[in-house]
Amino acid sequence: MNTILGLDIGTEFIKAVLARPNKKGELKILGAAKAKQREGSMYAGAIADIPAVVAACEEALVEVEDKAGERAELTVVGIAGELIKGNTSTVHYTRENPKRPISEAEMNEIIKKVQQKSAAVAKKSVALETGNKNVEVQLINSAIISLTIDGYKISNPVGFKGSDVTILVYTAFAPMIHVAAIEKVCAELNLDLLTVAVEPFAVCRACLGDDLDSNFSGIVMDIGGGTTDIAVVEDGGVEGTKMFSIGGRSFTHQVENSLGVDFSTAEKYKLEYDSGSLDDNLKAKVEAALSRNLSVWLTGVEVALEEFQNSSSLPRNIMLCGGGAGLGLLQETLAVSDWYMNLPFSRRPVVHLVNIAELPGLIIDDETFLDHSFATALGLLRVGVDTLAAAPEENKLKARISKLLQN
Repeated sequence: MNTILGLDIGTEFIKAVLARPNKKGELKILGAAKAKQREGSMYAGAIADIPAVVAACEEALVEVEDKAGERAELTVVGIAGELIKGNTSTVHYTRENPKRPISEAEMNEIIKKVQQKSAAVAKKSVALETGNKNVEVQLINSAIISLTIDGYKISNPVGFKGSDVTILVYTAFAPMIHVAAIEKVCAELNLDLLTVAVEPFAVCRACLGDDLDSNFSGIVMDIGGGTTDIAVVEDGGVEGTKMFSIGGRSFTHQVENSLGVDFSTAEKYKLEYDSGSLDDNLKAKVEAALSRNLSVWLTGVEVALEEFQNSSSLPRNIMLCGGGAGLGLLQETLAVSDWYMNLPFSRRPVVHLVNIAELPGLIIDDETFLDHSFATALGLLRVGVDTLAAAPEENKLKARISKLLQN
């Protein structure tokens, strides 16, 4: 089978993971690498300097292919940022002939209507935020959350009779200029781009693995250098994704400005704060700076989660990934403070870093080290397997129309 490259183009680092899927749906990890981005290469999670990003990607690509001893045949690239609009749309559809069994063609038409409705909402939102009413958006990812016929929840509607069909579908759209930048990077690297995936959606796919009937529920927070991407998963279905432009670099900038040091020194202090190697006086100053930024970041988390209006109760399981998630003060504050009190949690959330060893369907040898910062790249590999699935299971709705729900 083809080798697949998961390419996570982050603000701070490029993460690349090369894998080969097997017939069981598992991914054998062949190699992994990361390369440092140049300052100014990215802006709010999007590519700002194509040549600089190409250079960093090439560094990671050479290393990962050298480790694997194989070339990347197909590539999946992640996309993130505040202008990525992931929403859940509900469509109520009254059938003209409720006694006629539902066909696949009819389901296709229903889903197309959902996607058209979602595209209009996404375009309007991006136009308002950018001030460009002519902005064009492109469907990136789509997934069914639930479907009911005459009030009864159905896993596969094909062949059922009924009058009223209600379908909830998660769709994510990105400005075409962002997608075009990714395509240009892949062209410069001579990579065969299989698909582009919204990054928090990809992390969710990593958590779900190859089990279409997974009942996994949780909140995934991917804290990168420039953005925080949040996804809510309920009973194996992606409820939606939200992003805001505060990530690990903002914590470093806060230390930089508060202590009057340069960026590299501030980054060093931030890392040493977690390792416990700072003297007490300097530690107190760094902690005060980090705490100020953490307060702003928590507000962003609250605002993002407030937008999940379809959720009567948010999942308590919060999984952190991305380079910024390693900040111990951030983990501790999420775990013990009262930030969640005004949100629909039934009880205090349980917070932990994504454990790569616990992600399903991965075969990783002892020589390949992957921490929580590689979760997105691994999820991109899973999206690649989804895209390549040519013969989905015949008795599962999510599988039957998986090709339709690809971009």
